[in-house]
Amino acid sequence: METTLRGVGVSHGVAIGEVRHMGTAVLEPPAKQIPADEAEREQGRARQAVEAVAADLIARGNLAGGEAQAVLEAQALMAQDPELMADVERRITVGSTAERGVYDAFAAYRALLAGAGEYLAGRVADLDDVRNRIVARLLGVPMPGVPDSDEPYVLIARDLAPADTALLDPTLVLGFVTEEGGPTSHSAILARALGVPAVVALPGAGELVEGTVIAVDGSTGEIFVEPSAEKRAELERAAAERKAALAASSGPGATSDGHKVPLLANVGGPGDVAAAVEAGAEGVGLFRTEFLFLDDSKQAPVEAKQVEAYRKVLEAFPEGRVVVRVLDAGADKPLDFLTPADEPNPALGVRGLRTLLDHPDVLRTQLTALAKAAEGLPVYLEVMAPMVADRIDAKAFADACREAGLRAKFGAMVEIPSAALRARSILQEVEFLSLGTNDLAQYTFAADRQVGAVSRLQDPWQPALLDLVAASAEAAKAEGKSCGVCGEAASDPELACVLTGLGVTSLSMGAASIPYVRATLAKHTLAQCERAAAAARAADTADDARAAARAVLSGE
Repeated sequence: METTLRGVGVSHGVAIGEVRHMGTAVLEPPAKQIPADEAEREQGRARQAVEAVAADLIARGNLAGGEAQAVLEAQALMAQDPELMADVERRITVGSTAERGVYDAFAAYRALLAGAGEYLAGRVADLDDVRNRIVARLLGVPMPGVPDSDEPYVLIARDLAPADTALLDPTLVLGFVTEEGGPTSHSAILARALGVPAVVALPGAGELVEGTVIAVDGSTGEIFVEPSAEKRAELERAAAERKAALAASSGPGATSDGHKVPLLANVGGPGDVAAAVEAGAEGVGLFRTEFLFLDDSKQAPVEAKQVEAYRKVLEAFPEGRVVVRVLDAGADKPLDFLTPADEPNPALGVRGLRTLLDHPDVLRTQLTALAKAAEGLPVYLEVMAPMVADRIDAKAFADACREAGLRAKFGAMVEIPSAALRARSILQEVEFLSLGTNDLAQYTFAADRQVGAVSRLQDPWQPALLDLVAASAEAAKAEGKSCGVCGEAASDPELACVLTGLGVTSLSMGAASIPYVRATLAKHTLAQCERAAAAARAADTADDARAAARAVLSGE
């Protein structure tokens, strides 16, 4: 009998197939005591396992490339965390085996994060995955992961660690469903990059019986269990229509009456460039530069290495716009040489621009490298700072850009409510705004972007978030400057229309979403987008806002 479940759709498309569950988690190792004379040997085993797991994560990242590479390199740093390793060795000294020492040390760290309610609690899935990999290696058992199957299937998991998501084979994994996660979790972002339909934050997903046929609608978040022939035909027809619309849509982004909305790509490094070009991106709206700094958490990359990496991306978009975000370190991206290790709440501490202003040499080197990378290229380079709170921040960044001799536009990311509320003030110092809706939602609703339990507050359709977007766009228009969106909100085709109606001047997203957004924008006039935006803002909930905008866009 057909039943319908609802989670949060995070990656467009429809998948119909049999359920396969993620492999069983690593068993808890036995708590047996070892003689004192074996402690040194066990500590050596633990260190070897940690280094092997870190190397494996880096290797997986190299294979995956792009955003996945940065995520997996961050996990490798987590595995090698010196404080965690010191705790492991201390536990072994007092009698634990290597595997038990690792298990207990990670459990203590996990409990500390969860109990403190820190931003890093959102990385619990990543932390658990690292622990499981180390313990599995020490026990000599297979690592739990994506099931072996010769036939395509829909993958079900409590959560998917980045190491698993990054290397999913889209010819076998038709789509995936998780109990945990949110629209801006690592798994959701990587699913969009892969073009795999995905639904997260679905309560009871683990109870779906192995082999059951389900249909996953990654756009609506609906899961149809044992769908009828009629429902299958309906979903397949909708998917075919969507595919035909994508194929027919090409060229620059614009509404049906010719209002231009440049569609740009979010890239995490040179590895993402090919997909962006193939999708028809008109440039890059968010070039994340963290991938360079995660190679070595002990020191910043030298200028020459930065110049080489930046130039590869700039060369791919001749005559195009490339917006580079300078290093966003801190919180979930700690770097030993930059970020404090003892902050009680890193998300509200020294991160983003605050970190760079505390280390002006690192900022100066990066800005100088960007200036050299752009020399002689016909690219329109723009550079922006993350986590700008007010005009003082904006002026400090603009001054640093000028001192580095950077011939580019410089701007500010709007990720903190204060920046949206005082956008006109900030625009006295910079030339453009870029809305990072993921963090803006997190700080607006005090809702960690990685915690599934608060995913409704991370919904970019929340009217309060739309109000902040509108305030920023209106300020930019008043100042005669641009205001783009580079958060994951831009990847939702209907929301892209609403953002356009709010006055946003460009949209940047994962490459796989560009054709969907282009095709949807091309079906609606600017006036329709404005009416949809007004209807969404008049609602009281995200669901009502989505329904109200959809009604306007469909002509109801």
